[in-house]
Amino acid sequence: MPILPALALAAAALPAAAQPALLPTPTRVVAERGELVLGERPVLVAPDAGSRNAALRLGELLARTTGSDARVGTSGPIRFRRVPGLAAEAYRLTVTPAGATISASDDAGLLHGAVTLWQLAERRGGKLRIAATRIDDAPRYPWRGLMLDSARHMQSVAFIHRLLDAMMASKLNRLHWHLVDDQGWRIPIPGWPRLTDVSAWRHPATAPGAPALPAVGGTYSSAEIREIVAYAAARGITIVPEIEMPGHALSAIRAYPALGMGVPIPPGMESHWGVFPWLYNTDDATFRFLQDVLRETMRLFPGRDIHVGGDEAVKDQWRASPAMQARIRKLGLKDEDALQGWFMSRIGRFLAAHGRRLVGWDEILDGGVPADAAITSWRGTDGAVRAARAGHDAILSPAPLLYLDHLQGAGPSEPPGRVQQSTLADLLAFDPQPAGLTPAQRRHILGLQANLWTEHVRTDERAAWMMFPRALAIAEIGWSGARPRSLPAFTGPLLDQAERLRSLGMAGAYSAWAVDARWDRRGPAIAAMLAGQSGLPIRYTLDGSAPTAASPAYREPLLVPAGTRLRAATFLGARALPGVVDATASMRAAMTRTSRELTLCSNAVALDLEDDFPASGPRARFVLDVFNPCWRWDKAPLAGVRSIAISVGQLPFNFEVGADRDKIRFRPPATRDGEFEVRAGCDGAVLATLPLQRAAANPGVTRLVAALPPRAEGSDLCITYTARGVDPLWAIERVELLS
Repeated sequence: MPILPALALAAAALPAAAQPALLPTPTRVVAERGELVLGERPVLVAPDAGSRNAALRLGELLARTTGSDARVGTSGPIRFRRVPGLAAEAYRLTVTPAGATISASDDAGLLHGAVTLWQLAERRGGKLRIAATRIDDAPRYPWRGLMLDSARHMQSVAFIHRLLDAMMASKLNRLHWHLVDDQGWRIPIPGWPRLTDVSAWRHPATAPGAPALPAVGGTYSSAEIREIVAYAAARGITIVPEIEMPGHALSAIRAYPALGMGVPIPPGMESHWGVFPWLYNTDDATFRFLQDVLRETMRLFPGRDIHVGGDEAVKDQWRASPAMQARIRKLGLKDEDALQGWFMSRIGRFLAAHGRRLVGWDEILDGGVPADAAITSWRGTDGAVRAARAGHDAILSPAPLLYLDHLQGAGPSEPPGRVQQSTLADLLAFDPQPAGLTPAQRRHILGLQANLWTEHVRTDERAAWMMFPRALAIAEIGWSGARPRSLPAFTGPLLDQAERLRSLGMAGAYSAWAVDARWDRRGPAIAAMLAGQSGLPIRYTLDGSAPTAASPAYREPLLVPAGTRLRAATFLGARALPGVVDATASMRAAMTRTSRELTLCSNAVALDLEDDFPASGPRARFVLDVFNPCWRWDKAPLAGVRSIAISVGQLPFNFEVGADRDKIRFRPPATRDGEFEVRAGCDGAVLATLPLQRAAANPGVTRLVAALPPRAEGSDLCITYTARGVDPLWAIERVELLS
């Protein structure tokens, strides 16, 4: 059923004189009397290069969101002023009916003040107006970041520009750019052309026997990277590049096999997801390659920090190599973890000799780490605690909470991703300051960042949806500090900022406020069940009209006849929020469940995946646990049901899970291609068998139908399949109960 953004409705519902809420929340705000009214071409007075940059950014923001044509001049109502004594990134903003002044000690503070002034500006009554205000503001943490994975799926330069604009507009100041991984290499390195000629490209994996798909990939040119770095710097953002080592190295080894352990790479391996065993060797020639890579990386990225990964380095090939074992003995090391520590220390010394700092994921603590290294703590917060106690700076980035490839909701508008949800409310509740640290150790907690891994994020539009508005929670916590924040209380500022970012081209998700509607059969009637994440009231109509603040509030399932048009929205006061449901009740919908609406029997590696071979229209969607493809329909409405239809598709098992692959077991098939089985509960008798022969010949979705014996209303169904192996995986797109 459709869920509509209703952004225009939300904007229209704002009172005409309402002032927009600021995000992130300033430290101190004092409302004054009156307002500053600006002409169509307000003059911005900027006395030096840093303030001129802030003025230019303010002019761009005003032009894109209000239509104002601001310009830099020598006399005007908006002034930038350099003053000594304010903290790093701090600013003071004073707005009176006579003008506005932004004061700061550094360039970043001037830029942040400009952003706040832009957030305050609104066009009302045909004029640009800014409420008289005094704001004193400074961030809690110096590191307020996002990570963008461009190695798995590459984003356009235009999208990265929009992302940087949105980050500036939210006072985020670090973009961790993941440029290298097993699946792709995105940065050109002089003297090593195969990195981009070969390793920048791959053919997406397909199920056995399915036709090949076109190659995907590409690379950013050196000129594009330099331009992106400059674009970021002008917006107060430092880009931290990541070059993975010693693991996640398949792309480099695929281009230059001598960099690895000599273990052959099966064809198509670069199109798999997961943790690979291919690591760099420790030969001097390999370090010369890595130094060439890092020299070019440092030439393109002038910031202090260079991220070198260090995570998920499966050391099976090191353990099996006589040469590596001899190297461990020669160096007097304990084991392979210590060898990784030696590896990272050698890289750290090289970076330090060039005035740079090594940053790595928290695994680098396991084998020893350079004294000045910084740690990105992703395996919970323990890595940050260990790092801070050892005197290392640390950034909080715990999975799954701050991993933006996790879904935000279960509605039909959600793009693919990891099924375990990380909601906006979850992020707002996060405290980035771990317990158990002394005041001196707490100073090593630099801040936090959220990471978008893009295995299942194919497009720029999906990247925007997955990053925002959850990135705004990172901005708020990183700037304003840890304080209790409930989603209902914080919805106003979040939506105001999301609306500003939409005008900058960053259209984020509305999952936090969307109404999730599901249908169920209740005798001859149909029950409509509504739910939402926000904790705010849901209001509905049954006559086709748009819901308003006067519409009834949803409290329990609604019994309606077939053909009823249901419209429902979440409300903040009188304001209808994005994610409106507009759907018509039907018995077919009540007797159907998509794989998103079924319950997985287990949740080991639960993914929401797409069909690569759509016959027409949108791609089919499959939710499954790749370790145990099994689905439940609990309390199914089975009275009077005579048959069951299951729409299924096949997916390649392109998941690198090591020895765990051998633990995946299926019942033996009775026919060549196997069968789907419908059981009375997961341990019950087989009620229906649906052979897969016809589906096996179709790379798309196939609808299979089988008779179902009479069952009592509200009985449980469990659906899985038989197979001789894991490739292909079979998955359910939807299940229909037929009378």
